[in-house]
Amino acid sequence: MPKITTHRIRESLRPHTRVATLAAAGLTASVVLTGAAVAADGNPADVYAAHTVSDLVQAADGRTTGEPTGVAGGAAARDGADEGQEAKDSKADDRPKAEDWVSPIAGDYELSATYGNSGDRWASKHSGQDFAVPNGTEVNAVHEGTVVKAGGNGAGDGPAYGNAVVIDHGDGTFTQYAHLSKVEVAVGDEVDTGEEIALSGNTGNSSGPHLHFEVRTTADYGSAIDPMEFLRGEHAEV
Repeated sequence: MPKITTHRIRESLRPHTRVATLAAAGLTASVVLTGAAVAADGNPADVYAAHTVSDLVQAADGRTTGEPTGVAGGAAARDGADEGQEAKDSKADDRPKAEDWVSPIAGDYELSATYGNSGDRWASKHSGQDFAVPNGTEVNAVHEGTVVKAGGNGAGDGPAYGNAVVIDHGDGTFTQYAHLSKVEVAVGDEVDTGEEIALSGNTGNSSGPHLHFEVRTTADYGSAIDPMEFLRGEHAEV
């Protein structure tokens, strides 16, 4: 067989010339037609097409490298990209949706003081639900909304709450997260369902590390309702 070089193929860009060259290499008519779709010399597509034709000629000579090139390589790359996108879509499907309500603690916790409890620890009945967790546990927004209070002194509700956050969920419902060791959001921030907003702590009037969680009808103290009853009514797993 006469030696066929990439240089000769690149110069032979007219379809009838490539047909003759590839026919001499013993390629089938279907392979010849694959190479015949090359544009005129100087078109950026020629580099890809010439590379593809060169690979086909090498295959006819039994000199393939075993690595995917040309059309086959492009298909393999597309398949890899599709698999990567599917993995991203699957991960996104696992995240809470905007219409969902979730627990403020995603991991393990113990429910301690409940809503309505009375005793020496509270000036009146307990206004929320306590989640006993180690200091520094991630605290998440139970639903999407806008941060309307954040910071020390109970974010304006008084020192008993320590560091706190209040979120307006836009439907007449507000949630409060208190006794935090760290606040990670600021007033005006938009948060998503399940987004981390703080770390649990032992600040304010607290006898041990935990999250104090409230559901309210306003942003302020004194409007709390039973938070667990509310979340379960919204099908949250708590």
